[in-house]
Amino acid sequence: MLAFGGEGVSVTARAEGRNQDGSFRLRFDRPRGDLLMALDTIGEVPLPPYIKTKLTDDRPYQTVYAREPGSVAAPTAGLHFTERLLDELQSKGIHIARITLHVGWSTFKPISSEIVERHQIGEEFYRVPPEAAETINAAWQRGNKVVAVGTTATRTLETVAVDFHRVVADEGWTGLFITVGHPFKAVDALITNFHLPRSSNLLLVAAFCGGMELVRKAYSEAIRLRYRFYSFGDAMLIL
Repeated sequence: MLAFGGEGVSVTARAEGRNQDGSFRLRFDRPRGDLLMALDTIGEVPLPPYIKTKLTDDRPYQTVYAREPGSVAAPTAGLHFTERLLDELQSKGIHIARITLHVGWSTFKPISSEIVERHQIGEEFYRVPPEAAETINAAWQRGNKVVAVGTTATRTLETVAVDFHRVVADEGWTGLFITVGHPFKAVDALITNFHLPRSSNLLLVAAFCGGMELVRKAYSEAIRLRYRFYSFGDAMLIL
């Protein structure tokens, strides 16, 4: 039995098994709604291991379009967008499709296997509502491009792609591990931050670039120009 919190607010949980990636499945002592309220009171903002200062305000580490609790990390490419910027994009005729991927803890798990494909990436919950799928498919029909904001959006769209330039509305758990050689069907361009070495996110970026050569050039240029890396860093657009 595990206990979280203190005398004011506390929750308990019991381990019910272990997943293939090494994580545990817990059953808590209260329903989802009550649990989320309790965790919001007693919990701390989950931060990547390279951020050492605790955040007293979670707003800097949250996108303006976040709606559902569930991720253990922010989709950091989305931190560059403000409500004003989103409005400006829409005023220029750019359509925005909103999808969900609850980032799991394994996003911070470095790739340690010599054979990359043996890395246990873990499953993450995703949801692509019908209106989002319709917006995306309509863009291709008009001859437009689909730009994914972040590796999380990319992984979600590639999960629900049933053909080249066609996605379906769906929800569930994805274990898709995108490595070099992946045939991208849903994403034409990618906005992404600069990622940690030996991370699954960096490998996804390399796959989108067709290998590591172009990625190494981009990272070398970013280091030369003193770009900021990781969660609160700069972003790049890959076409």
